[in-house]
Amino acid sequence: MHLLAFGDNPLGHVVDVAIIGGNDPIVGSTASDTPILTMHMVTMLIAAILTVWMMMTVASKVCTGKGTGNERYLTKGRFSQMIEVIILYLRDKAIHPVLGDANTNRFLPFLLTLFFFILVCNILGLIPLMDLQHVLGHGIVGSEMQWAFFGGTATSNLAVTAALAVICFVIIQIHAFRELGIKGWLSHLTGGAPLYLLPIMLPVEFMGMLIKPSALAIRLFANMVAGHTLMAMLALFGKMAFAGLGTGGLIGIGFISIIAAVAISFLELFVAFLQAFIFMFLTAVFISQMSHHHEDHHEEFEEGLTEYDEVPAH
Repeated sequence: MHLLAFGDNPLGHVVDVAIIGGNDPIVGSTASDTPILTMHMVTMLIAAILTVWMMMTVASKVCTGKGTGNERYLTKGRFSQMIEVIILYLRDKAIHPVLGDANTNRFLPFLLTLFFFILVCNILGLIPLMDLQHVLGHGIVGSEMQWAFFGGTATSNLAVTAALAVICFVIIQIHAFRELGIKGWLSHLTGGAPLYLLPIMLPVEFMGMLIKPSALAIRLFANMVAGHTLMAMLALFGKMAFAGLGTGGLIGIGFISIIAAVAISFLELFVAFLQAFIFMFLTAVFISQMSHHHEDHHEEFEEGLTEYDEVPAH
């Protein structure tokens, strides 16, 4: 289906398509070069609706109070149990060790929403929704135009990942001002350096503030583009073999490329989870860098000192 939909273009699944407005839109024609509605916009809306529906469904299965005995405290359904395990792991093993008690409770809803939204977008990109629409348009409707109103990987669009990074950047800076104040925020930028080093340190620190969210956006974008491009290239091997070697080449090379594409699909599923986790985790790390830490370290030092004082001298 990849070949039917995109021909010799391996980037078909990662390039956005204009639906209304822009150049060569699917619906109508406008004089504007700026798209009003694109396929990735619709896909993001679908991903947001699926994320909200999934979380509300899981919340209704996790809540206690139904049933009798121990069943009151058991999550109902295998899918809800899986999501609960993922949430508990992210909270206890990734977010809480970085943010501590107070900030974990404060930012947990945002970080979990970020993780699951990116994850749903990544997984939607693995489902051949665009291919099915192209097949329907070509075989059933009889249209020669390659149209698709939703599908593809929204997170393979740099504008999408950049928008997510901007949201994270704004939240990080708001937290920094609330946690440190303006004076503490400026002190964080200078790091206690003498005044004559400020002309060097301030530009470097400001660049670092912008580079951190930019790295989040570029990492997610690059991984999604690379994975889908590789899968499309594997699908094209059979067609190239048929053009050069005939039917025998199509059968032999096509069989090998299908096996490789299946293996890469499992790798892409792993990358979908991994990149959602990395985006969420690094956001938590950047939030933590703008938080007070001396109180926690002081308590740990006092606890260690107390334990040391209780050891009898020999």
